[in-house]
Amino acid sequence: MLATDPSQAITHLHRLIRNGDLVIVYERHDQMKPVMVTQSGSFQNRFGLFKHSDWIGKPFGSKVYSNKNGFVYLLAPTPELWTLVLSHRTQILYLADISFVIMYLEVVPGCVVLESGTGSGSLTTSLARAVSPSGHVYTFDFHEQRAASAGDDFEKTGVSKVVTVGVRDVQGEGFPSEFSGLADAVFLDLPQPWLAIPSAGKMLKADGVLCSFSPCMEQVQRSCETLTSQFTDIRTFEVLLRTYEVKEVRSESCPVDDGSPLKPLPCKRRQRSFEGGTSNSSESPMVASTIMAKPSAEARGHTGYLTFARLKCMS
Repeated sequence: MLATDPSQAITHLHRLIRNGDLVIVYERHDQMKPVMVTQSGSFQNRFGLFKHSDWIGKPFGSKVYSNKNGFVYLLAPTPELWTLVLSHRTQILYLADISFVIMYLEVVPGCVVLESGTGSGSLTTSLARAVSPSGHVYTFDFHEQRAASAGDDFEKTGVSKVVTVGVRDVQGEGFPSEFSGLADAVFLDLPQPWLAIPSAGKMLKADGVLCSFSPCMEQVQRSCETLTSQFTDIRTFEVLLRTYEVKEVRSESCPVDDGSPLKPLPCKRRQRSFEGGTSNSSESPMVASTIMAKPSAEARGHTGYLTFARLKCMS
């Protein structure tokens, strides 16, 4: 059933960049771009022109220079970075929700995971790494073009060996019967997830876990009503991530000579009046630096609700 080579794990560690590889070009923390490396290709930005031929043979993480002596970093397309640079064909899950989903679905290497609502493939890529090298992710989307685009992305990011993409309206038809009783976990990202919950219950192994992602509380309420017949340990979460900016701040302070171990307090710069080229004050302010942290101005708010439930063990 598993379409993967157990000896091949998904990793770019200790590997050199090759022709045809996908790399993440890192300019700064909020400016990254995915680039396919070709022998005759080039990449141009405000730092200058970069030839792909100079990248081939270098390890991931290398710092490379342009014709204008500007530089960028060449990073491996990890699921974390791919989530930040992928094309948004639909709303996607971000790192906070993704990590929470993988933990609560208890996804480990060797697991079989079913997903309905492939979308842009953000979660799927992280699931693929979590189940590799001996597990598999079967993901379905009702939109044929969207599924095809996601399949192309999985090829680029190197997870296609542990991911199978299918075109199917799981909300209306349910999951394929061939997976009955074989799934360790099921993830639903559907407008009406309660319609797919009965089918998901049939696919799960005993004690398997289901997760449903919904942006609206009304969807959560309807799903929970349906879950009660087959599932237990039903819980809903909202994950809010708050990032902080940490930076060094410099300020002027007055010198204090009283034997105190305390640092001098900031003071205003003393005004000087010159008579005959001399200053009234012989004291000069000291420049002190301190580390300050403050919440980031650009914080993501509500993305959706995550509802988890465990399949009842029927005696």
